Amino acid sequence: MFNQLDHLAIVVPDTDAALLVWRDKLGLPVRYSEVVNNGALRLTHLSLGGTQLQLVQPLVADHPLQAWLKEHGAGLHHFCFAVDDITAAAAELPAYGLTPARPEPHQGTLGRRALFINPAGTDGVQLELTGK
Repeated sequence: MFNQLDHLAIVVPDTDAALLVWRDKLGLPVRYSEVVNNGALRLTHLSLGGTQLQLVQPLVADHPLQAWLKEHGAGLHHFCFAVDDITAAAAELPAYGLTPARPEPHQGTLGRRALFINPAGTDGVQLELTGK
């Protein structure tokens, strides 16, 4: 079901400040940046060679990732696997003993859809799937 690792995601309070580390100090090239989910999130992807680092900045005060930042601070939030079709992958999850965290996919980057897996089935690790 899983094609490859698509990205590792770090939640940050300020993308521009995070780029001073990841782009400027570590030399990771920026691939693209976009605002998604009706202006709620800024997602910036940097190249890690065969995969990407995604900087996730919540842009609205009531976004759940604002509370996550307050509790955990900036840091690793999830990793994401690419799949061919998000709807088909969601239907296959029960065969692996997994369930979606929410019933419907959400908007991902570059027009793709994404779905988080319930972390109860992954030993508490946040795992996302992305595809068409």
